[in-house]
Amino acid sequence: MDRLRRAAVLTRLIKELRDQGSWCGETHVQKAAYFLRQLMKVPLDLDFILYKHGPFSFDLRDELTALRADGLIGLEPQWPYGPQIVLTDRSEYIQGLFRDTLKKYAGCISFVAKKLGGKDVSELERLATALFVSGHAQADASIEERAEEITRLKPHISLETAMNAVKDVDRISEEARTRLK
Repeated sequence: MDRLRRAAVLTRLIKELRDQGSWCGETHVQKAAYFLRQLMKVPLDLDFILYKHGPFSFDLRDELTALRADGLIGLEPQWPYGPQIVLTDRSEYIQGLFRDTLKKYAGCISFVAKKLGGKDVSELERLATALFVSGHAQADASIEERAEEITRLKPHISLETAMNAVKDVDRISEEARTRLK
């Protein structure tokens, strides 16, 4: 996907996350973009690695910086917390240029925003890490095996919480498969 189309998709994702009540800091956008790429197969052409708080894309961080430089998004300080990502009027313009692209991925963007929009950063870390581990596990890996891998990678996540995250991701993945048929 070329940069301008990706900008249209990312700004629409931010809009829909905010519409779903998301804080919409960088972590929220990182995890939602990971779900969009990994689960919904939207070709964002962003590489993700497992990092401090789950899957993270340095490419996406650079893209968000470029979107700010281009005046498509801004940062709104929320003391004592971090900034929220906000859209500018220019983001509507870029989305208007790529209506067909947004129409093609509208269902995927809405699905991810609805599933993740109300989650806090801790929940997002667990869910995105569960999706990452599940995607790298053997096809027959059990919930317990995947949860144990999460706790190995992220010792601050309890086994019970990891199991719940894997179950949630399995449910979300099944819903996504049904939507993508």
